[in-house]
Amino acid sequence: MEGMDVDLDPELMQKFSCLGTTDKDVLISEFQRLLGFQLNPAGCAFFLDMTNWNLQAAIGAYYDFESPNISVPSMSFVEDVTIGEGESIPPDTQFIKTWRIQNSGAEAWPPGVCLKYVGGDQFGHVNMVMVRSLEPQEIADVSVQMCSPSRAGMYQGQWRMCTATGLYYGGAPRALPLRPVLNGVSKKKN
Repeated sequence: MEGMDVDLDPELMQKFSCLGTTDKDVLISEFQRLLGFQLNPAGCAFFLDMTNWNLQAAIGAYYDFESPNISVPSMSFVEDVTIGEGESIPPDTQFIKTWRIQNSGAEAWPPGVCLKYVGGDQFGHVNMVMVRSLEPQEIADVSVQMCSPSRAGMYQGQWRMCTATGLYYGGAPRALPLRPVLNGVSKKKN
C-alpha cells in the first residue's frame, strides 16, 4: 500500500467524516439547542439527514426554509405624459416630467414605495418622489419637478421604482426614460 496514490471522491469523504466523527443524537440535540428548541427532534433529524448530517448546512437549510418568501412588486412603463423621448427643452428651464406607470403584478404595492433617481444626468435637486400604493393593474401618473441643464446637448437620466426597504423593481433593470434635447430642435418620434 505504500506509495499508492488514491483519489477519493470528496463527497464520499464528507459523508464519512460527518458520520464517523459525531453521534447523530448529539447532532440532533445540538441542532435543537442552537435553534432555541423551536424544532422537535424529528424535524431536526430531517434537516440533518437532508444535509448528510452536516450541522452547519442543516441550520442554513432550516433558515432558508423558514425565511419568508419576498414578493417583489411589478411595474410597467405605460407612456410619457410630458417630455417624451428626444423632446426639446430650452436650457435652464423648470419643467415637470410625468410618467404613466402601471402595477403590472397580482398584488398591491407595499406602502412607502417611491420613484428614485438612479443614474445618468440629474435634472435639479429632487432625487426621490413618494408614490402611492397601487392596486393590481392600476395605472397612475408620477411627476417630478426638474430643471434642464444650462448647456445645449443630449442628456439622459434614469429613475426606478423602489420599496421602502430599498428593493428596486420594474424590470431588470428598468429605468424610466428621460432624454431631452436641449438645442431647440425637437426630435420627437411620431
